Amino acid sequence: ASVKSSDTVFEVGPGTGNLTVKLLERSRKVIACEIDYRLVAELTKRVQCTSMQAKLEIVPGDVLKVQWPFFDVCVANLPFQISSPFIFRLLLHRPPFRCAVLMFQREFAQRLVARPGDKLYCRLSVNTQLLAKVHLVMRVGKNNFRPPPKVDASVVRIELKMPPPPVNFKEWDGLTRLAFLRKNKTLGSTFGKKKVLDLLDKNYRVHCSVHNIVRD
Repeated sequence: ASVKSSDTVFEVGPGTGNLTVKLLERSRKVIACEIDYRLVAELTKRVQCTSMQAKLEIVPGDVLKVQWPFFDVCVANLPFQISSPFIFRLLLHRPPFRCAVLMFQREFAQRLVARPGDKLYCRLSVNTQLLAKVHLVMRVGKNNFRPPPKVDASVVRIELKMPPPPVNFKEWDGLTRLAFLRKNKTLGSTFGKKKVLDLLDKNYRVHCSVHNIVRD
């Protein structure tokens, strides 16, 4: 993750602290978020009475519910089922971070980097690549975990695009939801549906009203 001695690192899912210790050696501070209180106790004990104790702050709780700190680098190994909400909270977090190195289920990671025309190209691909540059770093076989999951994982590196695109992300996300509403459908087919056209017309009328635009 190219951690600098001046960096604050936000680590999600530190577990027993094997990676945490390495991050503490290289950074100014590590803020570790862990939902399992048994692991919180183990991590606390691991750094107790060492020079690393003052550099570690532990935030117990669900990473999707706790308040996030300022950080330069994010490192995360989190449950696969919260990958999507986590990635978008991360991408929209401000002030912006420098980079993130994250481990995801392999197919999810492949969706993050998928290009137009790829089988896995989807709303997740579009929205992520609008906000950030994403690179696959390495594949991690399922047998490297204890207990092993059913699927392999992949590590990805994410860097925010600076300056951020001048887009209202909430509105953009609504548009991409419509665009990817049905698999194997063209945009013409999707946007030609009466229900979709009525929704777009309603949103346009609201936009014109808010911005004092006279409709044709």
